[in-house]
Amino acid sequence: MKRARWQTAIHGVAIAALAAGLAACQPEPTATATAPAAEVPASAASAPAAVAPPVVAPPVGIPAALQARADALLAAHRQMIVLMTGERALEAAEKRAVSAVGQQLFHEMQERQQALIAQAADMTDPAAVAGLNALLDRIESEPSWFDADRLAFKEFLSELSTRYSQAQSLSGLKLGRRASEDLAVLAEIEQAYDRELKDVFGRFAQRGIEPKREKWADYVAKLQGLYSREQILKDFGAIVPYTQPPGGAKEKDSADAREIFGTSLPAKTVVLTFDDGPHAKHTDEILEILKRYDAPAIFFQLGRNLGKLDAQGKAQLSATGAAAKRVLAAGHVLANHSFSHGMMAKMTDDAVRVEASETEALLDATGRPQSTLFRFPYGARNEAKLSTVEALKLRSMMWTVDSMDWADPVPKSIADRVLAEVDKAKRGVILFHDIQGRTVQALPTVLDQLVADGYRFATWRDGKFVVSASKKAAPDDGVAATSGDTLYRESHALVIGIDKYAKWPGLHHAVPDAKAMEQLLVTRFGFKPENITALYDDQATRANILRALNEKLTDGKRVKRDDRVLVFFAGHGSTRKLASGRDVGYIVPVDATLDNLPSDAISMPQLQEVAEALSAKHVLFLVDACYSGLGLTRGGAAQGNRNFLTDNARRIGRQMLTAGGADQQVADDGPGGHSVFTWTMLQALSGKADLNGDNVITGTELAAYVAPAVSAIARQTPAFGSLPGSEGGEFVFALPVEREGLSGDSLQLDAAASQVNKRIDQANEQAVHAAATPKAAKAGPAAVEVVVKNLEGADTKLTMPAAAPLTPRVAAQRANDRGLQLYRERRYDEAEAAFTEALKLQPRFALAANNLGFVYFKRGKPVEAARWFEQAIDMDGSRALAYLNLGDAYLQAGNDAKALAAYTTFVGLAPKHARVAALQAWIATPDAAHRPSLPPTNS
Repeated sequence: MKRARWQTAIHGVAIAALAAGLAACQPEPTATATAPAAEVPASAASAPAAVAPPVVAPPVGIPAALQARADALLAAHRQMIVLMTGERALEAAEKRAVSAVGQQLFHEMQERQQALIAQAADMTDPAAVAGLNALLDRIESEPSWFDADRLAFKEFLSELSTRYSQAQSLSGLKLGRRASEDLAVLAEIEQAYDRELKDVFGRFAQRGIEPKREKWADYVAKLQGLYSREQILKDFGAIVPYTQPPGGAKEKDSADAREIFGTSLPAKTVVLTFDDGPHAKHTDEILEILKRYDAPAIFFQLGRNLGKLDAQGKAQLSATGAAAKRVLAAGHVLANHSFSHGMMAKMTDDAVRVEASETEALLDATGRPQSTLFRFPYGARNEAKLSTVEALKLRSMMWTVDSMDWADPVPKSIADRVLAEVDKAKRGVILFHDIQGRTVQALPTVLDQLVADGYRFATWRDGKFVVSASKKAAPDDGVAATSGDTLYRESHALVIGIDKYAKWPGLHHAVPDAKAMEQLLVTRFGFKPENITALYDDQATRANILRALNEKLTDGKRVKRDDRVLVFFAGHGSTRKLASGRDVGYIVPVDATLDNLPSDAISMPQLQEVAEALSAKHVLFLVDACYSGLGLTRGGAAQGNRNFLTDNARRIGRQMLTAGGADQQVADDGPGGHSVFTWTMLQALSGKADLNGDNVITGTELAAYVAPAVSAIARQTPAFGSLPGSEGGEFVFALPVEREGLSGDSLQLDAAASQVNKRIDQANEQAVHAAATPKAAKAGPAAVEVVVKNLEGADTKLTMPAAAPLTPRVAAQRANDRGLQLYRERRYDEAEAAFTEALKLQPRFALAANNLGFVYFKRGKPVEAARWFEQAIDMDGSRALAYLNLGDAYLQAGNDAKALAAYTTFVGLAPKHARVAALQAWIATPDAAHRPSLPPTNS
């Protein structure tokens, strides 16, 4: 996708949630024979668009059927935006109508997406590929569209990328790669306009004044000129009454006597339900999460997703339907959600009977025990339809907590909504959908908090609720709550670096240290640039630093309870001894004088006051300066806490790590143009400080890695502890997954930096040891202990809780990540072992296969390298770098013919790569004069 053109186009809100997954069920509150006026008839699924989307000029090269389907999808997408914009301000009756029509419109969008995808299925037809490329031309560059229009095609592009990454033709592979690049640009747009995305769904309340984005307003105004909410509702057979009809609000008062709402559940008990599956991918992901928490669930399945009945009425399960057997094998309940997800309240009784009975036959084919549960799509039912279902010996189960995962694109918002609703009622049936990726992301946060709050999970067996025993509070593999999206609402930072002091001696690396930290926070740990305040050299005055601390970071509207705050300072530190003999430490701003620290510098008591005033859950001060008088208290978290992430989420944390004590100086000449302290901290945050292997780095782990390492290579002893007011909470860095595929472009440390890192690792291997385990404790991973110095010079023991066992997939990814670190440090034997371990754990791990091959190549073994590059290509045919590496390996091995073939494919997949010009010259004239230069090896 043309990034420059996209990024300078008018930026509309990212309505990806609408285009990517508004699938679902929303209850219409009626158990009476009278349906509400907002109910949508079954014929609404084929209702015409209010206004056809305008086409500036007939697109060139797009088949007529493909163009018509794409235009219809865009029309539905635009209607959805108009329908949902400002929904928060609507009256209850109109909200119900908008919700019902929105879901119908979404199912229509899904059908149109599937039609587009079906037309893209023939990967062997050159004409089909040409037509799809023409459609991508339009998606990428149609001048009359806004960016938000293009987001209508996100699911289509995702399917295109997946299917054509396995194509056998070069044109097909190029198409798959192009779709992948388009998806990457869409992801950037979604991230950039996250707030507008939320605002479209007026359900998500916002506080304070939101700045206007005129370009988004222009987009909405454009669409509202084409469509109106009233007309869209009417086209779908819904007219909102002037007053809400009486009745319909008493449906939950019967204590589960007829329909089941969960009102008879014990206190602090919930039922997890998942609708609309099974799904080829997300159902299995949800099963894995439920397994980690030992949580039972009920899966309401659609017959069309399970399979079909043949002419003799015999059930035939589809490939997707096989997922239902895995649901059963995991111990969960399968239940009936109709065959087609139609509006059953408007169907004939016979049609309802067929929908339910055909799905029952398919469910029976899975081998399930008899189940009596049925859930009406959209919650739309009336007395006649209830009676029809009951005649089949089925019983309606509704819900009391709607996760809104069908509409809400933000996983944390989904989790917050569920937890808030459960907290109000203290019990209930929760509605999720196992066809949404965002549900997979939100579910661990929900389960983690429910278990931590003492909730139990129930299921339905033999006509009654069965409540499970209390569950463990931490996921088995330690991964569920490790993403930055689930650990914190927002991340904020103040980064200060001072080299050019007015009165104090100048420094050399403080500003580069601070800038490196700022970049790391953004690129690796997801801090938003707008949430980072950076003060360098003459900006870092006392007034500016205090203003940033006291105005920005303590602003309750900006920094909230579930946030984290990091303060990094690189510059001079100093210590002043009081008449009482007590030391007081200071950080020194750029404008401080040499002889008046109390008025010119910032004291530790002032920083403590700021720390206590912050509303953020966790705060970490990283001070690359040496001084004392900090008044630190405890050293770290409780020993051996296996429920660390759950427990940590409830504890306030205020921690500080400094470079050294009062009588020491910072070593300002470390590798890479950094101080030794900051260099070591940067290496730690690359993943090395994950001492217990749980994929997160805590403040304590950071100190436990940095302190012994710095002490071993410099004459300074870092100090660590918790500030007054801390409740033992830990600042947490969630490690991202490494996606890099090694090639000749991959960066490595120089020899000197590699040697320093090896010394650092050796120092930590000597310092880290297993914590003593009580004799009565069960065998398993041990907690990790490190002894460091506190500010008084005494030893203090830091303990990191043991990580839980990992799934093979997660363990393989971490082994690959470790191999990348070792490769960058030129430690090839260890890197090879790490990539080998990754492939043992996950045999079809294409990224690890490529990386292992490149280690062989780097060590002068091209034949062995080529074998691994070929395996990587076999696992993932769209991996362009594997073709480049394969060509290099064959060329180094002297097999020019195979090198030529591999390079040709690479040039087609990555035409903008820096090496393409040289490769094309050799492809055109394969002689010695044009022979490509190869990446250096260590042979």
